[in-house]
Amino acid sequence: MGATNTSGKWGDFAIRTGSAVLLVPVVIALAWLGGAWFALLLAVFGVLMALEWVRLVNGKPDLIQQGLHGAAAAAVPWLVLAKLPGTAFAFIALAWVASLLWLLSRRHGQARAALIGLPYIALPVLSLALLRADATHGLSALLWLMIVVWSADTGAYLVGRLVGGPKLAPQISPGKTWSGLVGAVTGAALAGGLLGRVMDLPAIPPLVALAGLLAVIAQLGDLFESHLKRQAGVKDSGKLIPGHGGILDRVDGLIAVALGVLAIGVLRSGTNNIAAALLLW
Repeated sequence: MGATNTSGKWGDFAIRTGSAVLLVPVVIALAWLGGAWFALLLAVFGVLMALEWVRLVNGKPDLIQQGLHGAAAAAVPWLVLAKLPGTAFAFIALAWVASLLWLLSRRHGQARAALIGLPYIALPVLSLALLRADATHGLSALLWLMIVVWSADTGAYLVGRLVGGPKLAPQISPGKTWSGLVGAVTGAALAGGLLGRVMDLPAIPPLVALAGLLAVIAQLGDLFESHLKRQAGVKDSGKLIPGHGGILDRVDGLIAVALGVLAIGVLRSGTNNIAAALLLW
């Protein structure tokens, strides 16, 4: 994930840890409660991500684009809660078309990058909402996924700073190293396997492999947002979370992973069984 740097290699460690200690229990509690509570969490996060995204790629606020992106992200979890996943996909598609028409009418090249934001913001929200909506495996799948992503982030941060070494993509994100990528994959794989044991899931080796793959996807999501920030000439997508920057800085890896999970779920079993498709191999 992107992070605001302070002095020294470990200068941001305390403030990052403090932010995580405050945020993680809230996220887990709302995920545990599910229903309207988790839908509200996703809607709020979706709107905040939409505001940051448009401002990041556009260089300034655009009320029409922010409204379209925010409306799609906020509506999707409630449509899933109402057991209307097909309507959620249709709503995203309609918002995407409206966004396209608005951008074409403006004929502004940079503004068109905001078009990517609808699938980038709304589809991960849809993925997480569908994951939690599964009455049998939803909570387990969601907790497994979040802990795997957090473990990948932690592994990348700690190993990258302890070991250092060759840069992963210096022109995009100078702070990222190959050792950090190894730490991310290792942390995610260990967490995925251990959680599989704790949850008494039937096939642990595929879960370990899947967790390692998702760690790579999370790192790619981080690099994608770093590329956008470099193009925009900014260090962070926002200033909402101390030590992390904006919402997008904190969840860039989760966004990419959620897109991957949505693809896995749809390909394996359709939109009604994404949780089982993730956990049961």
